[in-house]
Amino acid sequence: MHPVTASLSPASNAERSRVIFAGVCALILTAGLARFAYTPMLPIMQREAGLSHLAGGWLATINYVGYITGALLAASIGDLRRKFLLYRGGLVLAVASTAGMGLTDNLTLWAILRAVAGLSTTAGMLLASGLVLNWLIRKGHRPELGLHFAGLGLGIAVSGLAVAAMVDRLAWEQQWMVLGLLGVAFFLPAWRWLPAPLPAQPGAANMARRPPHARWMKLLIATYFCAGFGYVISATFIVAILEKLPVLSGKGGWVWVIVGVAAAPSCFLWDRIARARGEIAALLLAYGLQTVSIILPVVTADTALNLFGAALYGATCIGIVSLTLSLIGRRFPENPAKAMARLTLSYGAAQIIAPAMAGYIATATGSYRGALIVTAGVMGLGMLLLVALRKQEKSERVASA
Repeated sequence: MHPVTASLSPASNAERSRVIFAGVCALILTAGLARFAYTPMLPIMQREAGLSHLAGGWLATINYVGYITGALLAASIGDLRRKFLLYRGGLVLAVASTAGMGLTDNLTLWAILRAVAGLSTTAGMLLASGLVLNWLIRKGHRPELGLHFAGLGLGIAVSGLAVAAMVDRLAWEQQWMVLGLLGVAFFLPAWRWLPAPLPAQPGAANMARRPPHARWMKLLIATYFCAGFGYVISATFIVAILEKLPVLSGKGGWVWVIVGVAAAPSCFLWDRIARARGEIAALLLAYGLQTVSIILPVVTADTALNLFGAALYGATCIGIVSLTLSLIGRRFPENPAKAMARLTLSYGAAQIIAPAMAGYIATATGSYRGALIVTAGVMGLGMLLLVALRKQEKSERVASA
């Protein structure tokens, strides 16, 4: 049993709020701006900078190569203080790589900047998540990351609002530079208010739970690969897909805002569903609903239904990440960031494969419909793997009893 925060002192709860706010700002900067501002900017760059479907897909893939490189680096480092230094370095790279996109029109330099932006995303998604979870555990707070991952939804909303506000006023390169300047506002609290990791306390080994069975880990890794596939296709192309609808032409930034607004509060809901029904049951529900959001643009051109699908995607994608990383982090409480990074390698592999696949399909067919159908199938496979994971957990409990 974990003590609830209400039983702690006001000073402790105020410190908790600052730490979580720092993590939220890190996610807004590294994921919302450095990484996902590319989604509403993609159709703008296609119109104004001559970026092709294929090049757009490859830039997204290269971004995820940077992300998986960061995950490999995080997984290779066991020392929490070195992870903290890597976290701060990632914040700097996030600001620089975002603003830098507006300083060149060279495709090779764009590719390098997108790789650096992907690397920086590790600071918010993995390092900040692990550092925050470690701090919560050691300080006696409930070890949940729903509040932290609200920063991912807020980051999506912030990037979408910023692009929507600039689209008719600034050229594409000026928009990137403004996004970089906006990142500085989130850089400062993310740098100042996330404390260095606490040293191990006497008896801290008692924190550790029994390591998960090897089959449990393999199933979770495979399941998270499927989640990464579903997550990245919509995250990269949803704006470009929905801008094809006449009513939404030129309004892609607002589609991204809808995704972010739906995502920001969803983590609280998924935390509560997981408490009531269990994490695997919550994940099954989230996978199923996200599959619906992926297939809607294939089966209908109705604007209202497609906007509903965008909101449904936002409401599920962050919940899947939060639930999965919280699940693995609690199994390895002494160094959750390292465990999260190992798991994220499969998620990152999907994020490398899927955008390139979508780019080739779109180039060959002139639309993203084929990529969405493949993605829905991969998410269905993920649900079957989750069922197997639940059976594995039950068998482990029986064996333990």
